[in-house]
Amino acid sequence: MYAGCSLAATINADQLRAWKKEHPDAAVVSYINTTAEVKAESDYVCTSSNAVKVVNSIPPDQKVLFLPDLFLGAYVKEKTGREIEIWPGECHVHAGITPDIVNQKLSEYPDAEFLIHPECGCVTQFMYFAEKGDFNPQMTHIYSTEGMVRHARQSQADKFVVATETGILHRMKKESPGKLFLPMKEDAVCQYMKMITLEKVVDSLRNMVYEVRVPRETADRARLAIQRMLELA
Repeated sequence: MYAGCSLAATINADQLRAWKKEHPDAAVVSYINTTAEVKAESDYVCTSSNAVKVVNSIPPDQKVLFLPDLFLGAYVKEKTGREIEIWPGECHVHAGITPDIVNQKLSEYPDAEFLIHPECGCVTQFMYFAEKGDFNPQMTHIYSTEGMVRHARQSQADKFVVATETGILHRMKKESPGKLFLPMKEDAVCQYMKMITLEKVVDSLRNMVYEVRVPRETADRARLAIQRMLELA
């Protein structure tokens, strides 16, 4: 029950309500890694891959409050040219992966491709850093988890530097044997994700414990923000 999300924990519903009072006419866009309570206070939900599209769907004369990821918000602001207020949140795993680490790793493996995960535990920092020109964008590919795995399988390259939570490397090695997969940081490990083990999942299902319930009113309001995002697709 303690396996939360460091990014989602950077803002709660009370903080968002107070922020909205400071900007009463703004539209609220919340990243998918937020609590149901925060989504219920939002106008739209977005992922890393559709954040620009979601913001562009909002009337151009309306201010946007973007939360909670600082780097994704900065990237979206630059891409759209919109008036956006950004909440200063970040993921504890990705906050430690900086351009100097990227450049060092790529200099060690100049023929490697650089794969970035844009969703859920996304590497939103690198979307921002790539846009700023801090490293070679030709070596960079932004994919979902499935896209990463598929690209690695189909690519002619045999070396990949993977910038996301290291748990994905097991599957990539399994599905693309003979290729080298390198974590951008060996310690890019989500301490919250690792709290969930197979043994704990079995215990939860066998004994029907640790059920998570969302109040109906909160769920209905949160669902509206999600539905607005889905309609844009």
